[in-house]
Amino acid sequence: MYAVRLAWAGADLVLEKGKVARQADSSILARYGDTVVLAAATRKSPTENQVNFLPLTVDYREPTYSAGKIPGGFFKREGRPREKEILTSRLIDRPLRPLFPKEYHDETQIVCFLLSLDPRHDSEVLSIIASSAALCLSSMPFSTPVGAVRIGWHKGKVVINPPTAQFDELDLNLVVAGTRSGIMMIEGEGREVKREILLEALKVAQNEIVKIIDLEEEMISACPVEKRISEPPPIPPDLGSRIREKVGSKIKGFLRIKEKKPREEAFQALIQELVDQFKEEFPECEGIIEDVLNDEARREMRQMILTEKQRIDGRSLDEIRPISCEVGVLPRTHGSALFTRGETQALVVTTIGTFDDEQIIDDLEGEASKHFMLHYNFPPFSTGEVKFLRAPSRREIGHGALAERSLLPVMPEKEKFPYTIRVVSDILESNGSSSMASVCGASLSLMDAGVPIKKAVAGISIGLIKEGGEYSLLTDIIGAEDHYGDMDFKIAGTRDGITAVQLDLKIPGIDLDILGEALGKADEARKKILDIMDQTIARPRSELSSLAPRVVLFTIPRDKISEVIGPGGKIVRKIIDDTGVTIDIDDDGRVRIAGSSTESVERAQQLIQSIAAEVEVGRSYIGKVTRITNFGAFVEFLPGKEGLIHISKMGHGRVRRVEDVLQVGDEVVVKVIEIDRLGRINLALREVGGRG
Repeated sequence: MYAVRLAWAGADLVLEKGKVARQADSSILARYGDTVVLAAATRKSPTENQVNFLPLTVDYREPTYSAGKIPGGFFKREGRPREKEILTSRLIDRPLRPLFPKEYHDETQIVCFLLSLDPRHDSEVLSIIASSAALCLSSMPFSTPVGAVRIGWHKGKVVINPPTAQFDELDLNLVVAGTRSGIMMIEGEGREVKREILLEALKVAQNEIVKIIDLEEEMISACPVEKRISEPPPIPPDLGSRIREKVGSKIKGFLRIKEKKPREEAFQALIQELVDQFKEEFPECEGIIEDVLNDEARREMRQMILTEKQRIDGRSLDEIRPISCEVGVLPRTHGSALFTRGETQALVVTTIGTFDDEQIIDDLEGEASKHFMLHYNFPPFSTGEVKFLRAPSRREIGHGALAERSLLPVMPEKEKFPYTIRVVSDILESNGSSSMASVCGASLSLMDAGVPIKKAVAGISIGLIKEGGEYSLLTDIIGAEDHYGDMDFKIAGTRDGITAVQLDLKIPGIDLDILGEALGKADEARKKILDIMDQTIARPRSELSSLAPRVVLFTIPRDKISEVIGPGGKIVRKIIDDTGVTIDIDDDGRVRIAGSSTESVERAQQLIQSIAAEVEVGRSYIGKVTRITNFGAFVEFLPGKEGLIHISKMGHGRVRRVEDVLQVGDEVVVKVIEIDRLGRINLALREVGGRG
């Protein structure tokens, strides 16, 4: 067993090898404070039918025992991964995948188990570090250690690895991973932060990442391991060069086709042409031909951009694709928008619900509820493919979470807008940046629904082509530029600042100067997009959709709750039956009413407030006679509040029989003359109205 230790941001970070999970190719037991994570890396021996890509799977799991809990449900055990586990799996995968050699195609798995949860110390960052160390100490050809850190910005200062309890107070919350060469991955959200603040946070992050890499390298030096790479299937002699001779100018030709579908059809036709030429001599040459053509297309496209400053679709480097926006496109929804940018199109629909529609989340940190959700769907027809429609993929869940975080800072507070809001983005057409199209479409759809968002939000993706010291940044990248390029940097925000960022690289790190330049280009592009969106709808509609439910939130005194509910719930049930609304009363006196119309909700609110109101001596009320006795009449003048009109208080003269003046059901005006020491209310008759 070997362990290394680092005092880091107020707690000890410890990495141990050789103590547990020794049948895995490599495993690391990592501890930060009282948070403990096990990362195990394994590989499968290559088969004859080896694929031509890296089949890497990353699985992160949070067993409930790590927080001293027992799972809910009938079976009392963990089931399918929760959204948090899926998002963390993606977070671990993204900085590690690009660092495997291109020729490595063995089936590989990284499994991370959270064994102990300390709410003060982050399990996500620890899992990235542990996974990197496990890979570096495995037989796999992975030799570039990756460090990670969470960076917050709070009250004008950078906070390193802030505790979970502080997340809601942060103006900026980032998870950053990288190598010694630079930053590899960013995931985070902000409250309209300026790019200067983001860059300052990233500088601190890079310094912290180097500390982690030093720790990993200390362990790597002490525990040397032989790296083993499977030999790729041999390419027949001269086949690669012969293919290149054949395609030459044809590659340039199809790379100048501006539309995605015709360009892909031309590429497939070129593959088939070469297969037909070589299949007799090389029967299994199709995969090799496709690899060679992809390499040539990648080289040619990058050269076009770096030397000619020309992009595949004919745009300049900082030009945004044509944008069109429509709202109110679906007549029976609460809000809808169709956002089209080039060949990427998102249909985004907003649905407004009541408090009963909130999503209940039972995480290790405890139960919580969400009143705003954004879901992203990527059907196969959006790229012209045929696939089974299954449960949301990891990618769909990740893109939805990014778009949700982008809009969260501008959503109205729950106390001011007590509705549940669900936004669904269906990608109808995709050629790059569909998640950022979802952000733009969601902003439009929310405003169309009348949700009082504070500001409009837009998103853009910045790409990078880098060869040595030469580079070009690309604004609003398309699919091919993402595929053949080096960076996908998604930035969302308002005119005043950044609300969410996501960076993924295919090169081992990027320096902050390039990131700063990319953020500047994103700011310019985002404002241009917002200008276009404003031409369609510049602010939320003044009223909610007439199809949406109505919800009101108010407070009554805590000592009045029992009066509103009534014995056995009698009073509140009567209000619900009379008005057709749903009522929820919290122990602190907060009352939420939901109904299908404004009138029914307001009527229920008036009834509850009248019950909760204090009866005032000397004040007159309208009521209804409920009972007649020989000594007087009982009148309900507020819901659940009844008083007695004594026979002596029914007129100026002497009244012999109560029935001579009042009947059950009569509407009367009464005046409160006394509340006795037992709480009984005595009334005087002021006026008799119609008979009930």
